[in-house]
Amino acid sequence: MGVLSSMFVIPNLLFFFFETTYGIDSITSTQSLADGNTLVSKDGNFELGFFSPGSSKNRYLGIWYNIHDKTVVWVANRDSPIDNSSGILMINSTGTLVLLSQNKSVVWSTSSLKQAQTPLLQLLDTGNLVLTDEKNGNSEDYLWQSFDYPADTMLPGMKFGWDLKRGLNRRLIAWKNWDDPSSGDFIFEVKHHNYPEAYLFQGTIKYYRVGPWNGIGFSGSPGLWPNPVYAFTLVYNQDEVYFMFTLKDKSLLTRAVLNQTTSMVQRFTRKETAQSWKFYDALPIDRCDSYGVCGAYGRCIITESPVCQCLNGFKPKSQQKWDSMDWSQGCVRNKPLNCQEIITHGFVKFPNLKVPDTTYTWVNTSMNLKECREKCLSNCSCTAYTNLDIKEGIGCAIWFGDLLDIKQFPVDGQDLYIRMHPSELGMENGHKKNIAAIVACSIVVVSGMLLGSYYVCSKENLRGIMERMRIIVHTSNSKGPEEDMELPLFDLSTIARATDDFSLNNKLGEGGFGPVYKGTLLEGKDIAVKRLSKSSGQGLNEFKNEVNLIAKLQHRNLVKLLDQTKSNLLDWRKRIDIIGGIARGLLYLHQDSRLRIIHRDLKASNILLDNNMNPKISDFGLAKLFGGDQCEANTNRIVGTYGYMSPEYAVHGQYSIKSDVFSFGVLILEIISGKKNRGFRHPEHHLNLLGHAWRLWIEDRPIELIDDSVGDFNIFEVLRCIHVGLLCVQNRQEDRPNMSYVVLMLSSESLLPKPRQPGFYTDSPREADSSLSTTCSENKITFTSFEAR
Repeated sequence: MGVLSSMFVIPNLLFFFFETTYGIDSITSTQSLADGNTLVSKDGNFELGFFSPGSSKNRYLGIWYNIHDKTVVWVANRDSPIDNSSGILMINSTGTLVLLSQNKSVVWSTSSLKQAQTPLLQLLDTGNLVLTDEKNGNSEDYLWQSFDYPADTMLPGMKFGWDLKRGLNRRLIAWKNWDDPSSGDFIFEVKHHNYPEAYLFQGTIKYYRVGPWNGIGFSGSPGLWPNPVYAFTLVYNQDEVYFMFTLKDKSLLTRAVLNQTTSMVQRFTRKETAQSWKFYDALPIDRCDSYGVCGAYGRCIITESPVCQCLNGFKPKSQQKWDSMDWSQGCVRNKPLNCQEIITHGFVKFPNLKVPDTTYTWVNTSMNLKECREKCLSNCSCTAYTNLDIKEGIGCAIWFGDLLDIKQFPVDGQDLYIRMHPSELGMENGHKKNIAAIVACSIVVVSGMLLGSYYVCSKENLRGIMERMRIIVHTSNSKGPEEDMELPLFDLSTIARATDDFSLNNKLGEGGFGPVYKGTLLEGKDIAVKRLSKSSGQGLNEFKNEVNLIAKLQHRNLVKLLDQTKSNLLDWRKRIDIIGGIARGLLYLHQDSRLRIIHRDLKASNILLDNNMNPKISDFGLAKLFGGDQCEANTNRIVGTYGYMSPEYAVHGQYSIKSDVFSFGVLILEIISGKKNRGFRHPEHHLNLLGHAWRLWIEDRPIELIDDSVGDFNIFEVLRCIHVGLLCVQNRQEDRPNMSYVVLMLSSESLLPKPRQPGFYTDSPREADSSLSTTCSENKITFTSFEAR
């Protein structure tokens, strides 16, 4: 490129001659950069120059990706625009970088602790604009750099956080809008208290908290943990505390930008040759990321309704406000702690959390977890503790005061140990594992009803009981000490007493394994007990399969779905909530769980309801665990329940997530109609429920499907649910939607595709190949009484 000469006059001063450059990567004190010319980094990725954003006519000095859409990543004079194209950038006689307007007044300038003899301004390949002293000889000894003063964008290699020696806070501040790069009120910055973490602020109000660094990633953002695109680094010492990300794939471009419009931090990636940026991830993710949404000692669980729940051992501070969905006052302890009795205190582990706000914490990098516990226990003001580094299991962080802004993850969160009253120390965290025990003789599984929790044997006692009773317990890859044991044991006398010796009056129903009984432990906790029958059509393998899968899942068994005689208790609002709840539970199994699980026996009697009519999927004896990339499988032994089995499974032994989708579609139509698919009878034809629903649909009479006892209903919701149900039971599995699309269809008003003819729409399924061995479970309930517990 060429070099242009120019001259300008500073009023009342001397004449100066400067060379204005373009197409190179640096300027010296004898050169300047005028509007219309640019600097380009050596690799050509970044460009520095003047621009006008959007529809604005103001001029700004900025850095952008040197690609066709000119994505701006930094603005110098964002709060001091130039109103014409006469701006000029130069290095003055003191080695300071200055931006001058038309009348030669200083619009923007830099500051440095040292003065350069031969200053050089250079745009680096990283997108960093740096001022150095050429005579220094150290090219990385910057007098000033744009990376220390970010705008709204974070680039690879940029430090995000504090230079404590200089009092420099490297934070992101969003543009006000796409036409105005001036500082908005949406801010992303690191707070350097003892256990540092980053926050999003809306003005001065905390909006979102990333969670502290735990050795693998940010506690509140497990989705950002090890990934193929970038890696995070934390530096925390007496001089600096900052986070930084670096690229793993050098062929990619990536940037994280603070967006005032969406109130999010969004990451984008692109290949250098690509025509546009691709959205990669964003924070915050969901409602549970709203700062402190559940108040003190409340945890947010996005898959629950309502999303806020008090931690086990705590209760709403104001039950009235809590019930009205106002969770701001949070929760308080069931039993207040007495510091005079500190020796009786202990801790309960709450796994897979976004740990609480770390503003009031103390840390030690060398302590182990046992020493951390002792440190916390000795100070009555200490409310909780955890490891600093969960990857290495070292370091100690302890909390003082109330615990705020806790989010529950299904997997991959962080363990937190919370101080508890002695009366609460026997319990396990109810959200973690609700498969509670296996007992010998008739082999009994105890599962929680409502929010029941269970006394846990120590590891030594557990082994002793196992040896004496000669039973096999499947745990879920337990790695840690006694608090990691997942299957606490009860002796048979305790279970017999709780169920009144397995009384028929306590029998809830019966499935493929055998009968299920309700019971109450001495401390008042409600339980359900599944007993393996000697005459069971299913065996010990299926039984152990259920134990193993439920132990891995975060699942809660509650009470049975109502049968036909109780259907009048299910109005339309309850039914549509049940449909949505089942859909979200199935989505969790197929996609959101750490494990991909196909249930294979989804039916009405395997859906459980709590006292608030919230549905839970149960009975995992026939479920199959898939690898992350596996989509389908075949079997020579077909198991399940006719009326719910998909055609490809019943006939060919082929099962996939679409098999469960078919079963879910049957459930939708059963819940709407109050009728069972198998055994359905109609005086006008010999079709089953699917065929009847299809006939009504093609004759434009679908509303006739709804149960007479449903009461008032929203006709549009009913039609949409029937439509979704028919999409799910289509004959060809490739035509059926996956559960993520099902959840979206149920919760939106978008247009839906036209359904095709369902599979098995006559009364009996086609006969299976005679070479296939089939095992089918029953679909019946013996209903004794219904109580809202």
